[in-house]
Amino acid sequence: MTFHIMIVDDDSANLRTAGHILSRNNMRVTALGSGKELLDRVKNSELPDLILLDIKMPEMDGFETLKRLRILENELGIGEIPVVFLTADDTADTENQGLEAGVSDYIRKPFDPNILLRRVHNIVSKEKRLHTLRNEADTDKLTGFLNKAAFARAASGLCSSDLGSLLMVDLDSFKLVNDLFGHKMGDNVLISFSDILRETVPEGSTIGRLGGDEFAVFVSGLSDAAGISEITRQLNEKLLDRAKELMGEDMGIPLGVSVGAVFVPVHGDDYEELLRLADKALYVVKKNGKHSCSVYMADADSEEALQASVHSISRISEILGERSIPNMALQLDKDSFAYVYRYIMRYIMRNQRSLYKVLFTLRAEEGIDEHSYKEYCDMFGSHIRENLRKTDILMRNRFNQYFVILTDIREQDIDIVTGNLKRKWELSGGKGLVITYETEFVSIYRGMKQETGGIRIALADDDDTNLRLIGGILSKAGFHVSAVRSGQALVRYLTDHTPDLILLDVQMPEMDGFETIKKIREIKSAESVPVVFLTAQEDEETERKGLALGAEDFIRKPFVPDLLIKRIERITELARFRKNAR
Repeated sequence: MTFHIMIVDDDSANLRTAGHILSRNNMRVTALGSGKELLDRVKNSELPDLILLDIKMPEMDGFETLKRLRILENELGIGEIPVVFLTADDTADTENQGLEAGVSDYIRKPFDPNILLRRVHNIVSKEKRLHTLRNEADTDKLTGFLNKAAFARAASGLCSSDLGSLLMVDLDSFKLVNDLFGHKMGDNVLISFSDILRETVPEGSTIGRLGGDEFAVFVSGLSDAAGISEITRQLNEKLLDRAKELMGEDMGIPLGVSVGAVFVPVHGDDYEELLRLADKALYVVKKNGKHSCSVYMADADSEEALQASVHSISRISEILGERSIPNMALQLDKDSFAYVYRYIMRYIMRNQRSLYKVLFTLRAEEGIDEHSYKEYCDMFGSHIRENLRKTDILMRNRFNQYFVILTDIREQDIDIVTGNLKRKWELSGGKGLVITYETEFVSIYRGMKQETGGIRIALADDDDTNLRLIGGILSKAGFHVSAVRSGQALVRYLTDHTPDLILLDVQMPEMDGFETIKKIREIKSAESVPVVFLTAQEDEETERKGLALGAEDFIRKPFVPDLLIKRIERITELARFRKNAR
């Protein structure tokens, strides 16, 4: 596979050197002399697999170029292109600042051909694997539609920005297909219906499978009941014909399609609430003959009708439960928040968990009028809700204050979380506010270990001081660390255990790191585990040899704790993604 690499550097000698190295190794290279040229190329839809970006450039340096690139990607609705900084600066502060800004890696100048090639190949390959995993994680394997979580994310954006209709689509009597003809036939019917749904709804519609025989569709621009009725008629007609082909003319199953719909933004722009209203409309169809459609009408949503239907534990659970939990924080009013807050604090203490309290206070920038100030405060509340996890909750304390509870967060990560919120606010075009915050960490044991996705690390170093230092740093950060004192001990450990990452000292007696990695690759269960070398050596020969043997990266001694954790978190991103997707 040919990778497309864009190199951005104001030094023509660097461009020629890097371009020559990559081009002669079958990579397509575009050399650019400034950040502005890069942004112009991206605007014109020229999207590379990787950007190599010099930090020190006149007019617009690497950090400013990266910031503007992320804003542009957001405006164009495209994914983030991986960026690697090129630098002759070897300080930890520069590296830490770059990792905070979201770069994938650093490559030092002057370039060593083998090191440059290996690092570029490792980064692009990892990004492509992540892209594949994200696509797989977002796609329902049977139908090819977005899965429940992915549809919620996509539809949340559409409901807040587009005019159209949100449809809940449910197959009538589908259970009988599984009962009478078996689950294999049930899958065939679902696959066939997916094809029918895809070809029947207007082009450009967003479709998701919520689970089982239940689907959801957002149709942009559709705002009349007649259009929804026509879609429903076609779905029923085509499904019946296809079902008879699959199961025979005398299948004897009243298979059909029921549709509940709600117009957007007539009834709001919150996806979760709109889906609930579409579900109510679907319930009307199900109780009145099926094989038809119903559009939600506010005047039909009376309290009497709702109470009349609450007569069983299953119905109460259906009403109280959430069909689809959006991937965003929960915002409550003050009264509701007070009850939840007291419950959470009891839960934290009883179950030995932790949380962070954060109070955001917003002030108007100079020159901002009162009306705009309040509008920006409203927008910042939506921004917090959309960018925090669905396990976090928030309350608006005053018009310019938001009180947030972040659950199960490590104490050392609070500045990263709050910093990312502020950075994403700026990248999304947010303006007009000076944002400050206060924090308070709550834990029954302030020093307790937090979870980092269950990542397991095997550490091999013959120096006891290094083992204690590195093991302590990573264990405190929540990683599960197993430490051994030699390459031989590591090889023995790997015959019975498969970690997510191996940290391996280069210089060890009897069997050094290079010999150890060769042995590791002979162990079937460990052959694909990423290996990172630990070394105090600065020479390029050591790095070149390690990368040639398949090492993922090098981490230099002595260690800066925060930088060590950031690099480990970046390297284990694939492993965490796989674990979270399970």
